[in-house]
Amino acid sequence: MNFLFIGNHLSGPGFNRGAWHEIADHLRAAGHGVLTTSARVNKAARLADMIITILTRRSDYQIAQIDVFSGPAFVFAECCGMALNALHKPFILTLHGGNLPEFAKKHPARVGRLLRAAAAVTTPSRYLQEKMVPYRTGLILIPNPLGVADYPYQARAYPQPRLMWLRAFHTIYHPEMAVEVLSQLTADFPKASLTMVGPDKGDGSYQRTQARAAEMGMLDRIRFTGGVPKISVPSTLARGDIFINTTNIDNTPVSVMEAMACGLCVVSTNVGGLPYLLEDGVDALLVPPDDPGVMAAAVRRILTEPGLAEKLSVNARRKAEGFDWAVILPQWEKLFERIE
Repeated sequence: MNFLFIGNHLSGPGFNRGAWHEIADHLRAAGHGVLTTSARVNKAARLADMIITILTRRSDYQIAQIDVFSGPAFVFAECCGMALNALHKPFILTLHGGNLPEFAKKHPARVGRLLRAAAAVTTPSRYLQEKMVPYRTGLILIPNPLGVADYPYQARAYPQPRLMWLRAFHTIYHPEMAVEVLSQLTADFPKASLTMVGPDKGDGSYQRTQARAAEMGMLDRIRFTGGVPKISVPSTLARGDIFINTTNIDNTPVSVMEAMACGLCVVSTNVGGLPYLLEDGVDALLVPPDDPGVMAAAVRRILTEPGLAEKLSVNARRKAEGFDWAVILPQWEKLFERIE
C-alpha cells in the first residue's frame, strides 16, 4: 500500500522533527510506499508543493494523511482536503496542537466541513478526542509513538537539582518561566542548574529568556544548547534529573514523553492535553500555568520528599512503554487497511 503524508516535513537546524516524520519513516521500513510533502521553507511555496504533489503524483498513492493545526496553518489542510476530494482520494486527518479546540469554536463551519470530509480523523491525545467531538464523532485515538529502546532508562531515586527544559523558544512555551523557577531554588539548592534545549523560533523568546537570566543573575547556572538532532535527545536528557514543562498551550508534547522514557521526574503545567497525558502525583507533578513559585515548590518536593522521585520515575517509564512503536505502528497499519 502506498501513502502520501501531507504536512510540515521541514527538518534540520532550527526545525523540530515531528512525530509525523517518524511515522512515515517506520511505514517505509515496514515495506510500504510513502511520499511526503512538503519540505519547502517558504509557506506559499510549501502549500503550492503540497497541491502539486497531490495532483501530479495521484497514481502513486492510494490514501493520503494530512496534519491539521490551528491558525493560519489550518488553510493548508483545507486546501489539500479539497484537492484530494476533487480526485476522489480518501484521506485521514491527524489533529495537532493544544489551541485547536479554541480555533474550532471560532470557525465551527470550516472545521466541521473539513473533518466530515475525511475517511477518518485521528488524534494523539484524549484531550483533542474529547474537545473535537462537536465537529465530528468517532475520532480515533492513536498516541504519538516513541522508539522506547532509544531512550536509556535510569530511575531517579535520589535526584539532583539538575533541571532540563526541552522545547522550541516560543512565547506559548513560556521559556522565561524556567529561569524564574531556577531562581527560586538556588537558596535551598546552591548547586541547582538548568539546561535549556531547543531552537529559536524567532519571536524574541530566546532573547527575552537570556535577558531574564542575566537580570536574575542566573546566566552562570544555565546552559543554552540550541536545537539538537533527534538522535542526541536521549543523551541530552540524561544530563538532568527533573524535567520542567512551562508551556501555556499544549496537546501531547513528545518532549515530555521522551523525558518520561528516560526516567526524569516531570513537573508540568496542567494546560491543554497534559492532564490527559500525565497523572498528578503518580507519574508527574502538575501545577497551574504561569506560576513559577508553585512549580519551584513541586521541584522542591521531588528533591526532598522520600520515595516521591523514584515513584514518579518508575511510573513515567512504564507509561512511556505504552507509546512504543511495537504498540502504535500496528494501529496505523490497521487503520490504513480498513480505509483501503
